[in-house]
Amino acid sequence: MKIAITGKGGVGKTTFAAILSRLYAAEGFRVLAVDADPDANLALALGFPEEIIAGIVPIAEMKEMIAERTNTPGDSFSKMFKLNPQVDDIPDKYCTRYNGVNLLTMGTVENGGSGCVCPEHVLLKRLTSHLVLHNKDVVVMDMEAGIEHLGRGTAQGVNAFIVVVEPGARSLQTYHKIKKLAADIGVKKVYVVGNKIKDQADKDYVLANVDPDACLGFITYSQNVVHSDRADRSPYADSQVVDEVKAIKDKLSALI
Repeated sequence: MKIAITGKGGVGKTTFAAILSRLYAAEGFRVLAVDADPDANLALALGFPEEIIAGIVPIAEMKEMIAERTNTPGDSFSKMFKLNPQVDDIPDKYCTRYNGVNLLTMGTVENGGSGCVCPEHVLLKRLTSHLVLHNKDVVVMDMEAGIEHLGRGTAQGVNAFIVVVEPGARSLQTYHKIKKLAADIGVKKVYVVGNKIKDQADKDYVLANVDPDACLGFITYSQNVVHSDRADRSPYADSQVVDEVKAIKDKLSALI
């Protein structure tokens, strides 16, 4: 099962991705959580201790490994490099495990913009494709907003896109953008999770602005989650939020 979670910044997609990953792991699945957001903080949301987080090196920053896999000199950017580097062993070699979840932090390419063609970019794209199309685990990907960074074939290999929204216009605009991009490349399963819900009016607002059949459920606004974020703790300790995510997970499993 391959699930890509996206949404506007700050809507709570990392919190949702972390709890979803922990729930699958608790059920005995081999879970690979992929932090593909440039603002990487999935390890913290998963409850990884600070000493483990401090030792995590994003894939994009592993210059020697990238140079070896792409046949590129490590001290310079070459115009000639391998476009199909070996990546199948990277998840097992470079993931970090805690609380039953394997975490792979992708990192981001700092030079040349998101569309640059450089060894780091090529390896990350190749690795993403492998995780979606060939990896046998349950893969939960915490993505940046949008799906432009996925190729057509890769995106079609994802079982479901889940857009986390909050009851606000800008968040819902992001949902409609992602839904359109997904339709453009043939991805039909785009679901919605409403987060930071305080009352029925919030639910009604979300349902009025999305396809109601695509809504998997709602997560209540929780001060405990806010406090956990400020205290650098995992939100998994909030039993109500975990129960709500579990109900969403069960509905998702029935759909895909």
